[in-house]
Amino acid sequence: MNDLKQEKQKMTNYRWVITTMLFFATTINYMDRQVLSLTWKDFIAPEFHWTNNDYGTITGLFSIFYAISMLFAGKLVDWLDTKKGFLWSIGIWSFGAVLHAFCGIATAGFLTGQWTGSFSEAKNIIATVGDVGAIVSFSVTLFIFARLVLAIGEAGNFPASIKAIAEYFPKKERAFATTVFNSGAQIGALLAPLTVPFIAKAFGWEMSFIIIGGVGFIWMGFWVFLYHKPEKNPKVNASELAYIIQDDAAEHKVVENNEESGKKVSYKKAFRHKQTWAFAFGKFMTDGVWWFLLFWLPAYLSSVYNLDSTQSAVHIFVVYAISMFAIVAGGFLPAYFMEKKKMDPYGGRMRAMLIFAFCPLVILLAQPLGHISVWVPVILIGIAATAHQSWSANIFSTVSDMFPKYAVATITGIGGMAGGLGSFLINKGSGVLFDYSIASNMRFLGFEGINAGYFIIFCICAVAYLIGWIVMKALVPKYELITEM
Repeated sequence: MNDLKQEKQKMTNYRWVITTMLFFATTINYMDRQVLSLTWKDFIAPEFHWTNNDYGTITGLFSIFYAISMLFAGKLVDWLDTKKGFLWSIGIWSFGAVLHAFCGIATAGFLTGQWTGSFSEAKNIIATVGDVGAIVSFSVTLFIFARLVLAIGEAGNFPASIKAIAEYFPKKERAFATTVFNSGAQIGALLAPLTVPFIAKAFGWEMSFIIIGGVGFIWMGFWVFLYHKPEKNPKVNASELAYIIQDDAAEHKVVENNEESGKKVSYKKAFRHKQTWAFAFGKFMTDGVWWFLLFWLPAYLSSVYNLDSTQSAVHIFVVYAISMFAIVAGGFLPAYFMEKKKMDPYGGRMRAMLIFAFCPLVILLAQPLGHISVWVPVILIGIAATAHQSWSANIFSTVSDMFPKYAVATITGIGGMAGGLGSFLINKGSGVLFDYSIASNMRFLGFEGINAGYFIIFCICAVAYLIGWIVMKALVPKYELITEM
């Protein structure tokens, strides 16, 4: 009996080793995303003469690239399977992150014909160019290309992660496991402001891209040796495998054999199900909120409170430190409703998500109360970020709750595409709005200029989750398991 207990504990720990690997991948993912947001205002914009609109174009198109890539990444992960799909994904996004560092050298070379291997020399060459429009055009185009490569790689992160969780955890544990690996987004967001601006200040903005991007290549070496499907993993004993596939047994299904694991799901079949549309709409409405905070929070603190990237590091850290409460809330509430209230997985998650959907309303007070102290909006934005991560972990889990395992990555990819489209609208729209609000000294509900612009975007962010929840509930009012696609 003791031997069996020790063996089960050993495997339980191993399942969390897989979750830890997914956690680190997500951490790297979000650090890669944040390097640009933490360096553009103080380091990159002065060199290339960027405006808010230029930055909005780059981040907005990144969202579009990411959205389109997500549509195909899910199917690619289903086709290659979890291990190979994740390796390709992180390899491409790490290369794309490093590629950003060479945009200055390429801009100098294309504009003047003077090619150099020195980042500082490239900056000096660009400073001699009198055509500011050409500098902006070339540099923005090159950064857009680098973001394209980054987006193609990053698109595979969540489909592969959700698929891995579905393979290693029963349904009752998936929300918590997803919350744990998804907390890598907060950790990445915590670490980035404490490292990136200081690396950029000490060694140049280029090295911040190279160092953070290079970490992904190290991760790949660990993934090769650590990840195997549970039924093929020699460390998974029979009792642990039975625990993992308990939902299959309860639903009178057998473990997926090799033929079923390679089964393909067409988009036509996927879009026949209202569950797909519900997931996609929920992602469309809410993903942009997180991306807005990720890409624009440093600029908000700079524009409204005159804090540079090193001065605002502690404020950004606190925002994402607060959001770490999602690790508890995101898993505890749905588990409580399912286990204590005996609700089905979908019903339990939707009940929890409704609670999370009300929390971002506090961001409506960020601007009105911001005159008291910069810490007021920081804390309120942190609460909204917590709500988003709790919502995110559960909306992802609705896919593995209702769809067969072989379709999980494909459906997740469709939702990611919808989320990317929503993110494009808010990021590009923000850049245009902020430049317009400054140029016209726009007034809105008592706010002027850039403050009015940020208040408008905060209003959109505040109500996005409630709108998303209402539509999701209307499309799928109760739990409906899809057993075949």
